[in-house]
Amino acid sequence: MGRRASHGKCLGRKHCCPRAVGYNVGMTPNVSDTLQIHRCPKLDKSTLVLAFSGWMDGGDVSTGTVRRLVHLLDAQPIADIDPEPFYIYNFPGSMEITALFRPHIEIIDGVIKSFDMPTNTFYSHDSGNLLLFIGKEPNLYWRSFGECIFHLADEVGVERILFVGSFGGSVPHTREPRLFVTCSDAKLLPNMEKYGVRRSGYEGPGSFTSYLMTQARPAGVDMVSLVAEIPGYLQGTNPLSIEAVTRRLAKILKLPLDLDSLRTASTDWEMRVSTAIEENDELARNVRELEEEYDNELLELDAADS
Repeated sequence: MGRRASHGKCLGRKHCCPRAVGYNVGMTPNVSDTLQIHRCPKLDKSTLVLAFSGWMDGGDVSTGTVRRLVHLLDAQPIADIDPEPFYIYNFPGSMEITALFRPHIEIIDGVIKSFDMPTNTFYSHDSGNLLLFIGKEPNLYWRSFGECIFHLADEVGVERILFVGSFGGSVPHTREPRLFVTCSDAKLLPNMEKYGVRRSGYEGPGSFTSYLMTQARPAGVDMVSLVAEIPGYLQGTNPLSIEAVTRRLAKILKLPLDLDSLRTASTDWEMRVSTAIEENDELARNVRELEEEYDNELLELDAADS
């Protein structure tokens, strides 16, 4: 998937993955043009954890969880995927639709302060044998974007790719999100189920990570998708779900993390949300019904396992 030295090591940014200079609109971007490697650690059977904004990032659970891991582990950036070929910035349609595609800007007192283009950055926590990625799901050239991910995985020594995401469902905000797993190979399911996840079942619009999963075996890696079901009646960042998913990931990755700050933030958030909901009789009644359904389901599962 890219040029490698005869001794199997990455040739570095200058030779292996130079800065994008040679592609034109309408041409399929190449790995050598779009993947920019600043440092190429050599890890042993490592894991790459992926997060994407957009689809399957409800409550900021995907990007929020991996961003928190980057912070807690002090992981350092090692590579980027050039965003230019992969995104649509000026999409025709209503304001509500076009706002989903245009870069976010900030103007204060008549002066432009920021213009945020999409970023796609890989981080490495060498001592934990772990890579982390935070990016935006591409609008275009899924195959080429995937090749960038698989190329870096091959260069660094990744054995497993793990995506974390979320979707809005019937879980109340006072309970932990349910976690559902999808794997590139059935042999991976028993090991993942040890962590209290459920096998997913779904038919409908697909995500970029689902596409990646179909390409994982040909690329020589295993891939697992962990998707949290979070409250569908809430909007905005969900600290409780981020804390719950981060805690589960820490167990899967065998990372000794101090999650006290996350736990404090999630508790404060839950109290604020609960206070606001109690002021709306209908919403409060609906939440209590969801809580009852959630608890009854747990009791049924416990009875089935005993």
